[in-house]
Amino acid sequence: MTAGGSYPPEVRARLEQDAKEIIVRYPRTRSALLPLLHLVQSEDGYVSDRGQEFCAEMLGLTKAEVVGVSTFYTMYKRRPMGDYHVGVCINTLCAVMGGDQIWEELSEHVGVGHDEATPDGKISLERLECNAACDFAPVMMVNWEFFDNQTPASAKQLVDDLRDGKDVSPTRGPKKLCTFKEASRVLSGLTDDLAGDGPSAAGASLEGLKVAKANGWKAPEA
Repeated sequence: MTAGGSYPPEVRARLEQDAKEIIVRYPRTRSALLPLLHLVQSEDGYVSDRGQEFCAEMLGLTKAEVVGVSTFYTMYKRRPMGDYHVGVCINTLCAVMGGDQIWEELSEHVGVGHDEATPDGKISLERLECNAACDFAPVMMVNWEFFDNQTPASAKQLVDDLRDGKDVSPTRGPKKLCTFKEASRVLSGLTDDLAGDGPSAAGASLEGLKVAKANGWKAPEA
């Protein structure tokens, strides 16, 4: 699926303003390609054909160069994702702790597979190789916010609550759960002022620190 044509003038003007704010942060303009791909994804819900053309024009690249990058990284989607993009970790530890079962039951419950969205556009699913949160396995993410210590039942309840429009808070981080498009905008480098909201580490992640403090252990000085 592609968004055909070009952006409407008012959208193009807004994207150009945001893109210029991002580009000036880099000594070489082509280095801004990754955040600009997130920027156009925040507009279309995936990296559309017109989004790739926009990136190429803003950075003086060929469209082939942009496509080569956008199709390499899994965070750039080739079709529209749901408002709430749900990633289930199926890497070793999460899989052993129940991640594979969560994926199978959740996929059947929602009715879509990997990188597919529900017909109502509210939910999309992704099999993630690692959420970098092994101490909370099995872990899921919704628009890159953590939902720890999941079970098949809690995972299905989570997506049901999202589809019903209920307020859902991540386990850690900000209490507000943004949409997939809003998350993509943040990943482009344009802040939503929620980066420091809520704890980024808790529970099992801090056990080693507690032991170190109890024993008076410190890192070697440089």
